[in-house]
Amino acid sequence: MDDTTLAAAFPAATEAQWRALVDGVLKGADFDKRLVRRTPDGIRVAPLYPPAEAAPQPGRAVPGRWRVSQRVDHPDPQEANALALTDLEGGADALTLVIAGAPAARGFGLPGPQALEAALADVMLPLIGLRLDAGAAGPETATALLALAKARGDDLSGLDIDLGLDPVAVQAATGTAPSWDPAAILRDLDAHGFTGRAFLADARPFHEAGAGEALELAALLSGALATLRALEAGGHSLERARAALAFLLVAEADEFLTVAKVRALRRLWARVEEACGLTPAPIRLHAETAWRGTTKRDPWVNMLRATSAVFSAGLGGADAVTVLPFTAAIGLPDAFARRCARNTQHVLLDEANLWRVADPAAGAGGFEALTDALCTEAWALFQAIEREGGIAASLRSGAMSDRLASLRRTRDAELATRRQPITGTSEFPDLHEAPVAVLKPAPAAMPVPEGALPSRRLAEPYEALRDASDAVLERTGRRPRVFLANLGALSAFNTRATFARNAFEAGGIEAVTNEGFPDHAAMVAAFRAAGTPLACLCSSDAVYAEEAVPAAEALRAAGATTLYLAGKPGDLEPALRAAGVAHDLYAGCDLVKLLAQAQKAASA
Repeated sequence: MDDTTLAAAFPAATEAQWRALVDGVLKGADFDKRLVRRTPDGIRVAPLYPPAEAAPQPGRAVPGRWRVSQRVDHPDPQEANALALTDLEGGADALTLVIAGAPAARGFGLPGPQALEAALADVMLPLIGLRLDAGAAGPETATALLALAKARGDDLSGLDIDLGLDPVAVQAATGTAPSWDPAAILRDLDAHGFTGRAFLADARPFHEAGAGEALELAALLSGALATLRALEAGGHSLERARAALAFLLVAEADEFLTVAKVRALRRLWARVEEACGLTPAPIRLHAETAWRGTTKRDPWVNMLRATSAVFSAGLGGADAVTVLPFTAAIGLPDAFARRCARNTQHVLLDEANLWRVADPAAGAGGFEALTDALCTEAWALFQAIEREGGIAASLRSGAMSDRLASLRRTRDAELATRRQPITGTSEFPDLHEAPVAVLKPAPAAMPVPEGALPSRRLAEPYEALRDASDAVLERTGRRPRVFLANLGALSAFNTRATFARNAFEAGGIEAVTNEGFPDHAAMVAAFRAAGTPLACLCSSDAVYAEEAVPAAEALRAAGATTLYLAGKPGDLEPALRAAGVAHDLYAGCDLVKLLAQAQKAASA
C-alpha cells in the first residue's frame, strides 16, 4: 500500500533522534550496559538496527510448509502405535522414532529395533516423513526399518526417511565413539536401494551441555564435515556423501537468535560445500524444541516457549520441526500433551500461515545483522575445532568440554542472579500449582559417563530447591517459611514485598505476608504466629532510614535467627549488620545461594 498523505507529511525519524531520546531517559547511564546484551558466545545484540540489504539466503528444497513431526517414544510398542496413529490422524505428517537408550529417550523409548513393526502398524510410510533417533543402536535400527519397509513393498528410494546415524553425537553423549564404518554402512544401504539421508549432524548434545548459538553451529559443521570426509575416504563421491547428510538444530524461545541460527546454518554449510568444490544444494534441516529450556515447575509455560521456538524455526527455514510436549521434563507425555505439541504447529501453519513467505527475515536489520554475526563467530569457532583435529579429537582432548564448561559457568551465574529469568520457576513461581498428568514419571537422572558431555536443563538449580521444600512439606506438613516484615504504608512496602515473596518462593520458601502493622509490637506478634526463624524487612528506602534498625532489633529479640533486607542497605549497612540483618535480597544477587542458605536456616 502507498504511504498515506498524513504519514508523508511528517519527516522520517532518524536513529540519531531515537538515540537522543534514549539518552534523555538513561540520564548518563551506560547505553551498552542498559540496552545491549551479549549472547553466551559474545555476539552483540542491540536494541535497534537500520534496514539491511537482503543477503542471498539458501532455503528449503521445496518452498512451502515444514513437516509437523511427533515423537514416538512409549516403551510399549502397541501403545506407541496408538499414540502415533492419533498424531497422524490429528494432522502430524512426520514421526520421530525414539529408541530406548538413545540420549534423547530420557529413560523411555521403543525397546529396540524389534519393536518397529508393532510401533508402525497401519502407518503408511510413503505418506509421511520419518526420522530415527536411536543413538548407539542406530545401524541395527536403520537396517530393521528398511527391512520392514521392503517387506511392505515400499520403494526405499521414494521414502522420506532420515536414518539419523551420528557417530559424533554418540561420542559426545556417551563418552565413547562407536565403531561404525560410515562408508561401509552407506554402501550397504545403497545396495538395498536406499538413496536418502543416512547420517545426521545433531546439535543437541552440545546445546544441552551449554553451547551458545555460535558454538552449536560450529560443532554441527565440524561433525557434518567429519562424516563427509569419512564417506569420501571410503570411496563415495562427494555428491553422494552430502546427499546422505541431514542436520538437526535446537530451537529456543529466543525468536531473534533462533531465526538467525537456522538461517546461518544454511549459509555456513553452503560455504563448506563451495570449499569442497560442490555447487551448494538445499540441505535437510530438522529442528527440535530445546530440552534445555523445559521446566518441571509451572510446565504450562513450556507451551509458550515451544510456540516461540516453532515460530522461529519455521520462519528461519527448518524443513521439519519436532516439539517436546510440555510435560516432557516430568515424565512420559500423555495424549493431551502430545495434542498440544502438534496443535502448536498447526496454529502457526494453518491459522497464522507462517509458511507462505519463504524468508520473512530477509532485509530486516536485526535478523540480517545477527545472521551475519553468527556466521562470522561460528566459522571462527569451526576453524578452531578443525585445528584441534576435528570434533572427535576436540571431544577426546577435552577442549570442547572446556569451552562448554566456561559457557555453563557464565550462564549459571546469569540464572542464579536472574539476569536470565525463567518464567514460572525463578520468576513468578506458584507454590500451589496443581500436578499435571503423565503416563509414567521420569526416571531418576543417571550419572554422566566419563568423557561424556552433561545434559542439563536451565531450571535444575531452582527445581532442586523446590524438591527440597516438597520433601519438608511431606515430612512435616509445612514448607520452610519466611516472615515478611512489611514496614510503613502499603504504597511504601508493596513493591519490595512482592519482589521478596516471588524470590523466596522460587526456592520453595513460603512467604508469610501481611498488610503492614501499626507498631513493632503488632509486627512481633505476627512474626511469632508465623512460626519461622526467618524474617525479611520490606519497605522503601525512606521508611528503612527510620524503621529498619529498630524493627530488626525487635525481630531479633523475638527469636528471629536470620534476617533479610529487601533491597540494598546503602548507608544503613553498619547499623543493620549490628542489628542482625545479615543478608540483602536485591535484583542481581545470587538468589540460588541465598535460597539454599535460607532453607538451611529454616530447618536449623
